[in-house]
Amino acid sequence: MSLLTDKIGVVFGVANKRSIAWAIAQAWHKAGARLAFTYQGERLKDNVEELAGTFGQDTLLLPCDVTKDEDIQKVFEQIAAKYGRLDLLLHSVAFAPKDALEGEFVNTSREAFRVSHDVSAYSLVALSRAAAPLMTSGGSIVAMSYYGAEKVVPHYNVMGVAKASLEASTRYLAYDLGPKKIRVNCISAGPMNTLAARGIAGFLDMMKHYEAHSPLKRNVVPDELGATGVFLASDGAAAITGQVLYVDCGYQIMGM
Repeated sequence: MSLLTDKIGVVFGVANKRSIAWAIAQAWHKAGARLAFTYQGERLKDNVEELAGTFGQDTLLLPCDVTKDEDIQKVFEQIAAKYGRLDLLLHSVAFAPKDALEGEFVNTSREAFRVSHDVSAYSLVALSRAAAPLMTSGGSIVAMSYYGAEKVVPHYNVMGVAKASLEASTRYLAYDLGPKKIRVNCISAGPMNTLAARGIAGFLDMMKHYEAHSPLKRNVVPDELGATGVFLASDGAAAITGQVLYVDCGYQIMGM
């Protein structure tokens, strides 16, 4: 029996085939889970529809702007109507205005700070709150973070602060939802060549730096993030909650 046989999951954050969310979704599917997908805006719909369609024509595909409570409510109403329950949720959603990822953090505007925290951190709270009533037999919520939440990464700026908020939210959610047997964890991934990452100035230099300085002397690959996602979703991680797991070829341990 596969690790996630008969599990029902919903994936937030697939943009294209290079998305970390897609790597984890593929791994969840291969491990036996049935998945629903959301997309943000018509611009991304075709990409997500094409990818989700590879899992079968009956795969649930739903629009969702995570800054709108009514969108979130509709997503979980439709999941409830189709499946009656939920076991897994992947939060791979983050955004900051491009100009906030350039220059100095001290120049971050009030609006850029608000938007980045709303989309990148508060959305985890909102999605967890909506998902919890469907996780009647417990569940696993997995969010995506990055080392910039812990240490200064030049140009990551306000996104690093938002990811720190995401990680703190993970701990508080784990405490609140633990009695319902719902676990909440983060994967802190090394740099990946995704659509979102390419918006960060100096990103290719960052990848070269990781390859040179991480203990494993390479960058993480999508399949490895998928495998970690399966582990956190499975009974093998039944006693793990409120944690940040670094999947970055060991870079996080280095001082120099």
